[in-house]
Amino acid sequence: MFGNLYARWMYRWETALTTRDENRIVRPVEWGFDWLEDFIASAGLRHQIFGGNDPASLEPHDAESAMVALNEAIVQRSEAFYSYRRPTDFQLETRQPQLFPTNVRPETLKQDAELKQKAAEGKLKPAQFLRFTSPIRTPYPENDFVNARWYPAPPEKMQGKPRRAMIVMPQWNADAFSHNALCSLFNRFGVSALRLSKPYHDIRRPAELERSDYAVSSNIGRNISACRQAVIDIRSCLDWLEAQGYEQFGILGTSLGSCYAFIAAAHDPRLQVNAFNHASTSFGDVVWTGQSTRHIRQAFEDAGLSQERLRELFGATSPVNYMQGFAAQPKKVLVVHAKYDLTFLPEYSVEVLRRFADLGIDYVSKVLPCGHYTTGETPYKFIDGWYLGSFVYSAFKQLSADPSRTGPQEPVSSSDRELASR
Repeated sequence: MFGNLYARWMYRWETALTTRDENRIVRPVEWGFDWLEDFIASAGLRHQIFGGNDPASLEPHDAESAMVALNEAIVQRSEAFYSYRRPTDFQLETRQPQLFPTNVRPETLKQDAELKQKAAEGKLKPAQFLRFTSPIRTPYPENDFVNARWYPAPPEKMQGKPRRAMIVMPQWNADAFSHNALCSLFNRFGVSALRLSKPYHDIRRPAELERSDYAVSSNIGRNISACRQAVIDIRSCLDWLEAQGYEQFGILGTSLGSCYAFIAAAHDPRLQVNAFNHASTSFGDVVWTGQSTRHIRQAFEDAGLSQERLRELFGATSPVNYMQGFAAQPKKVLVVHAKYDLTFLPEYSVEVLRRFADLGIDYVSKVLPCGHYTTGETPYKFIDGWYLGSFVYSAFKQLSADPSRTGPQEPVSSSDRELASR
C-alpha cells in the first residue's frame, strides 16, 4: 500500500519537473548527412551509402535507409570515427563563472541576475578553465572552443598518491554550475577534476538557442556529430592531464553525459574509473520513451518513424553497440539508476547491468528511490553524491593497490587520433 502511494507521488513529482519548462521546440526531422561529410569522404563511404546519388536529392525512404547504413558503418569503423589530431592550443583561462541558464523560470533568471551582479561588484571569485580548439569543427565557433572548469586537488591531499583526475560530464541542458559540487568533493579525496562543458552547452551554446537543443534534436546527423565531438573532447582533456603529470584517470557522466562517457571509455583505455549516473543501452529508445524528449519524439512520429527504426538511426550514439570495446580493458565501474525514472526507463538500465554481467565487467550497481529529475532534489541528490563520491574514492584506492592496473593498458599514440580533424 505504502509502496504504491510512494510510487504515485514520485511519478507525479517527476512529471511536474519534466513538464515545467515551456521552451522545448518541436523541429522538423533532418537527416543531417552534411554533419558527417568529412568521415563519409575520408572513409570512402560515399558510394556505399548513397550509390551515385546526391544525398540532398534522396527521397525520405532512401535517405532513412542511407542513414541506417551510415550508422552501421560508423559502429564498424568506430576507432577511426572517434580518432583525432591532438590539440595544440591548450590554455588555462581565468574568469568569473557564469550560470548560462537553459530555462526561463523566474527563480533561475533571478539566480543568473544575482551572479552577474556579484561579478560586476567584484564579489564573485574567479575560476580557472581549460580552453582549447576541438578537433571536430562545426558551423559554430563558440561551440568549437572547448571549455572545462579546472578543479586541481590541493597539493597536501595528493601527497604519497599517484596523480589522479576525473573528467565530469553533466546532464543534457545542464547550466554551468551543475556538478561543480562533485568536483569539489573529489578534491577532498586528492583527486583533481575537469568539469567539461558538453557540445552546445553553457558557454559553448550558440546565441540563437535558449536550450542546448543541438546536442539532442531531430537532426540525426548533428546528434551523431555532437556525440563524436564530446567523445573526442574528453580524450583531448586526457591528453592535457597527461601533460600535467597525471597518471590515473576516471570519468563521471550523468544522463546524456553518461552516454558520452561510456563511448569515450570504450575507445580510450586511459579511463579506468567509470561512474555512470543514469545509463541506458540505446539512444533511440531514450529519445522515444523519455518524458524529457517527448518533443523530439513528436517530430519523428510526424515523419512516420517508429521506435524500432529510431534505434537503428541512432546506432552510432548507442552504448549497446560499443559494449565489446568497453569490456576489452579492465575497469572499475559504477552504474546508478533510479527506480521511478521516466526519462531513462529502468528496464533499459537493468539491460545495461545484464550485459555488463555477461561480459564479465567489474561493476557496482546502486538504485535510487526516485526518478531522473528528482535525483537532483533533496534528499536524493545527497544519496547520489554519496554513491558517486565513495565509489570514486574506493576505485582509485584499488587501482593504487594493484600496480598492474595503473595507467593505460595500451599506449594511445598520436597516430591513432589523426582522422577526425576537419
